[in-house]
Amino acid sequence: MSPAMSERMLALAGLLQCLAQVRRLADTGQADAAVLSTAMDSVFRIDAPTPAAVYGDAAAVRPGLRLLRDHLRNQADDPLLPRLALSVLQLERKFIRNQDIAEQVRAGVIALTTQAGNQGSTHPTVVTELGRLYADTVSQLRPRVMVQGNPHYLGQADVVAEIRAVLLAALRSAVLWRQLGGSFWDFLLRRGEMVAAIEQTA
Repeated sequence: MSPAMSERMLALAGLLQCLAQVRRLADTGQADAAVLSTAMDSVFRIDAPTPAAVYGDAAAVRPGLRLLRDHLRNQADDPLLPRLALSVLQLERKFIRNQDIAEQVRAGVIALTTQAGNQGSTHPTVVTELGRLYADTVSQLRPRVMVQGNPHYLGQADVVAEIRAVLLAALRSAVLWRQLGGSFWDFLLRRGEMVAAIEQTA
């Protein structure tokens, strides 16, 4: 099994783990603290030495690896999650091609790094600022990522900000996946290899 494929699976796991959190927030208004911490930390690890280090370690994305394995085996519980993942992977292409927005996001994250280090990446103020950064930059790209859920929670500003912040983390994982050589051909031609890599990693 190639190390490159295993690393790509970590990035995809990070993506799906973030988006499962988005779905949870949209439906219940509540986040899983550990998953949220992994997601928010990954945003600030811009120059991490390895893909695993982006998330702290490979164990931090085990829930995402299980989600990815279930999807590849056509055993996924949430039919909206793969669609949301596809939207973010498509958004990544638009994001990378728009150098102005990509640079604004990078600068915005760097500007928040000290605050995140002092208060913690999941501090409400930090999360709100990341959500605002997403709204001011990535949300300008079309088509937007559309999140479905409970209107009661989707009408609350703090929940919306948290969803946007986690979407920013999902986009970070999508960019990492592409940087590691990931492409849509993997899903068409290498599903068996992907599942084997997940089982080896998880």
